[in-house]
Amino acid sequence: MANSNTTKEIETLAAEIGDKIYIDVAKWHLYLSDARLHTAVAERVYPLLEEQSINEDKVLQILKEIPIKLGGGRKELPLVDLLPMQCQVNLIDLLEDYQRKL
Repeated sequence: MANSNTTKEIETLAAEIGDKIYIDVAKWHLYLSDARLHTAVAERVYPLLEEQSINEDKVLQILKEIPIKLGGGRKELPLVDLLPMQCQVNLIDLLEDYQRKL
């Protein structure tokens, strides 16, 4: 039963991330839900919610470890390089708010 609760929590977190966080490409905003990246990010950051406070460095490290293929896989960049600074700040705020609700 705890596993289904965790899955539901991750899905809820993924939905929030997908609706609010985006990649900026040539001033176009591609939301993580549209890029199908919201669940991967939520799964990776969810364990951080168990800590006493959200550690910004750990979140940024996770974003560095998520590779994004560009140009049909000819190039690969870490997700953190595609998120505007404001989205990184918004993600931290979103995680802190979500953590308080748990």
